[in-house]
Amino acid sequence: MSTPFIRNHQYNVIKKQSEFLLRTLRTVADRSVLETVRYRAAMTVTEAFSSLTVDQRKMLERISTFETAPDFERHLTELEAFLEPYPPITQKQIEKLFPKNKKLKVPDLQSIDFRFMTYLGWVDVATSRLFIVYPYEGQFIGIEGRLMPTNKKGYCMFCNRHQELAFFSVKTKSAVPDNFSSVGQYVCVDSHACNQSITDTASLEKFILSVRK
Repeated sequence: MSTPFIRNHQYNVIKKQSEFLLRTLRTVADRSVLETVRYRAAMTVTEAFSSLTVDQRKMLERISTFETAPDFERHLTELEAFLEPYPPITQKQIEKLFPKNKKLKVPDLQSIDFRFMTYLGWVDVATSRLFIVYPYEGQFIGIEGRLMPTNKKGYCMFCNRHQELAFFSVKTKSAVPDNFSSVGQYVCVDSHACNQSITDTASLEKFILSVRK
């Protein structure tokens, strides 16, 4: 039985290194350069994990041995069995995270492949609000804020992808009673695409913890 140990953002690291290595194999003939790129790809992948068993490390380091696109595709498919999915969550749990929002529109959870999720995010188009639910230390954190399109491209704070951005502004309580301030960042308009690109959770967690209720 496969024991899950790969989180979504780590799987994205493997995907990106696979794509980079394949491009190099197709464009570079120098064997010494190729060997260096192979070594660095394997190192980048294993360094995305804080700890690995001997077997897990060997499995991930196989990326350095592949030659063709089908080899990489097969490897990524095999690794899906080891994906650690987003923790189970229900609509009622999500609603409890946003008690002040009586008309909360929760996405269809049955249609989501939670294996490829780092955070659950969705936009209520009618109110131009972005909702994010993130699992942290055994509990869920929910944040919401206004999403303002910029009609410009840039780098998303969460996934560092160069894409169309929106300004995500979240109200937070200030040190003065009954006063509020706001914290904002530029993020992807498309949370699904963001989840497919994120390779590190540090920036995401720092933002969420800074505005958590």
